[in-house]
Amino acid sequence: MVYLGSCLCKGVKFRVIGNFESFYLCHCRYCRKDTGTAHAANLFSASAKLEWLKRDTEIGIYKPHKSQHVKAFCKNCGSALPNLQMDGKLLVVPAGCLDTKLDKRPDAHIFFSNKASWDDSLELVHKLDRLPD
Repeated sequence: MVYLGSCLCKGVKFRVIGNFESFYLCHCRYCRKDTGTAHAANLFSASAKLEWLKRDTEIGIYKPHKSQHVKAFCKNCGSALPNLQMDGKLLVVPAGCLDTKLDKRPDAHIFFSNKASWDDSLELVHKLDRLPD
């Protein structure tokens, strides 16, 4: 499989060749703080290859002290981007930065005991297709 992705400003574009072994929704405090929402949605692969197609903007890396959390991001627009972890053995791709349709469903919620206090029964919250009037 080939997946294409990019950042919000389109200054960075990439291709992932291969399959994702797992897809986790992570509720740890780092992922909630990193995304500003209830959880991160990350795809993981030990076999897929990452190719940068366009790097007009610089890619930043942030790793909190005493943490395994790693965030790659576009230094222009701040969008999350793929990164290699575990000495290049594990590719982590934020699902939201893919431009190609993803048919894989999440495998699990992880660090669920750390979920936000407001992250409960969200399927019951009113749904709108645009901003409210």
